[in-house]
Amino acid sequence: MTDTPPDRLSTDPRSPFHDAALLERGVGVRFKGVEKTNVEEYCVSEGWVRLAAGNAKDRFGNPMTVKLKGPVEPYFRGPTPDAASE
Repeated sequence: MTDTPPDRLSTDPRSPFHDAALLERGVGVRFKGVEKTNVEEYCVSEGWVRLAAGNAKDRFGNPMTVKLKGPVEPYFRGPTPDAASE
């Protein structure tokens, strides 16, 4: 596994950009230099994040999101899986 997070990642299991193994490892996102904890999806190359808009839900029970544009910096939280086995 690489130490670089993917260009695009989503927390929604129905999305083609969802990767459960990476999410389990822990991916953090800095947006415009500020760490965000409510990121639903991000794309580094296009420069946007989708943030949960409070506790609001759509008619299907999914969180309402807001798409914001700006510099996105994803990173892995904690140790790498290889370092944990040593």
